[in-house]
Amino acid sequence: MKKQILTMLLLSVVTAAGAADLPKRKSGLWEITPTSSSAKGRDISMTLCVDASSDQDMSQQFKPMGQVKCSKQEQKVDGKRITFNSVCDIGKTTATTTGVASGDFDKEYKVETKSTYNPPLGTVKESTNVITAKWLGPCKAGQRPGDVVMSNGMTMNMNDMMKMQKK
Repeated sequence: MKKQILTMLLLSVVTAAGAADLPKRKSGLWEITPTSSSAKGRDISMTLCVDASSDQDMSQQFKPMGQVKCSKQEQKVDGKRITFNSVCDIGKTTATTTGVASGDFDKEYKVETKSTYNPPLGTVKESTNVITAKWLGPCKAGQRPGDVVMSNGMTMNMNDMMKMQKK
C-alpha cells in the first residue's frame, strides 16, 4: 500500500514537475491532496514539511529517479497562473502533458494536468491529475524537512526514500 501511494504521488508530481518549473513553496507544513484518474477511488491527503533546501532537493530528485527526459517544455506565466505543455520520456514511455498551475505558492496552489502515455505507463494510457495544496504554518515539533504524514498517521521522509531509490 505504501508503495502504491508513493507511486501515485510521484507520478502526479513527476508529471507536473516535468511540465513546468513551478515557483518554490513557502517553508513550513503543507496539506497536499493529489487526485488522479488513474488511482480511481484511492485519493489521499497528506501533510508535507518543507524548507527551501528540501523543496529544491525533492524537485531535482524526481527527474533522475523517474528517468524523465523532456524534448518539449513550454510554459507561459500570467500573474499567478502558469500554463504548460510538455513531451517527456519516462523510461520507454512518452508522456504528453498539458496543464495549469495557479496560486501564490506562499498560501495555496493548485496544479491540474492531463497526460497521455505512449506506450501506456504500466496500465495507464491517460490520466488527469489535480494537486491542491495549502500552507498550514510552521512544521510541527520533531518534524524534519521532507516528512510526509499520511491521513492514516503513517509517516515517511521523502528525502530518505529518494536516497534509497538511488542505491
